[in-house]
Parts: sequence; structure tokens; C-alpha cells
Amino acid sequence: MAYYYLVSQLPNISTTESKSNLPITSEQFKELASRFLKEDEIKILENLSLVPSKELPSTKSAFLDVWYEKERNLRFALAQIRSQKLKKDSISLPAGCTQDIVTAARTAVGMNSPLSAEQFLYEYRLRLLEDMRPLDAFSIDAIYAYGMKLLLVERMKKFEVENGKSSYHIIYDKILENN
Repeated sequence: MAYYYLVSQLPNISTTESKSNLPITSEQFKELASRFLKEDEIKILENLSLVPSKELPSTKSAFLDVWYEKERNLRFALAQIRSQKLKKDSISLPAGCTQDIVTAARTAVGMNSPLSAEQFLYEYRLRLLEDMRPLDAFSIDAIYAYGMKLLLVERMKKFEVENGKSSYHIIYDKILENN
């Protein structure tokens, strides 16, 4: 089924302007999309998440199943590399974990700044999402891809340097007061 009318109403999401407001929130997107989708599609849309489950049950969407598998593999690779770095017992990687995922995880873990690592992983996920984007721009999987992109951008916009520094100084001051 094609969703021409829904897709034509969705605004472009800028992934580069860090301080700009998004033209639509994920909640507004879900509310708008629910007017056009079938009940089972709405349920899938409502359950979109940046954190895949460990078991990876089928979502009934080929796009989301692959996306969640890749995200899960990335998280396992990050956990394995971090545990190796701390000289702890290593986590074994899932069978579908590809070299590009391991390389991305190694690069992120090797960065000096947690914010830089988050920005790198954000860019990696956006590229992955773009590479996986369905060819049919009016399909249900294209709508799910739009939702995932929106969730990624919303999450990254929460990372602000000044807020991070402010939080750090508050925590640091509390530690100094207790000593």
C-alpha cells in the first residue's frame, strides 16, 4: 500500500543544524501517521525505539528487522570492546555482526570525548539509515525509516555542550563538598 498523502505532509528533517528546532516531533509524527495507517502498522509505529530488544522478535517489517539487528550488533560490539578495554570478560558478538559495525564501535570507543563518540555514532547510524532507506518512498517501511531518523535527530539534539559542562560542574562541586 502506498502512503502518498502522508509522505507528502512530512517535513524534511535537518540532521546538520544542531541548534534548530525540528519541524515535527516524534509524537506529532506518530499522531499524524496514525490517521493514515492500519491498526497493526500503528502498533509498530508506536513501538519504534532506538534501543532494540536482545531477542529481536520480528516486527513484521523487513526494514525494521534489519535495522534492529544492526543496532543490536553495534551495541554488542561496543560492549565487547569496552569490556576488553577494561580487561573484563569479553562478550561474544552475534553471528550477523559485520566488520563495518566492529570498526565503528572501535572508533567510537577509542575517542577521547564521550560527546565526540556520540556524534560519531550518530553520523554512523544516519549513514546506515540512509543506506537502508527503502527505494519506494511511499511504502510503510519508508514511514518507519522516517520515524527512526526523527528519533535519532531528537536524541542527538539533547546533547548540548553547555548543559553538559553545567551538569559536570554541579556533580563535581557536590563531590568536593562531601570530601
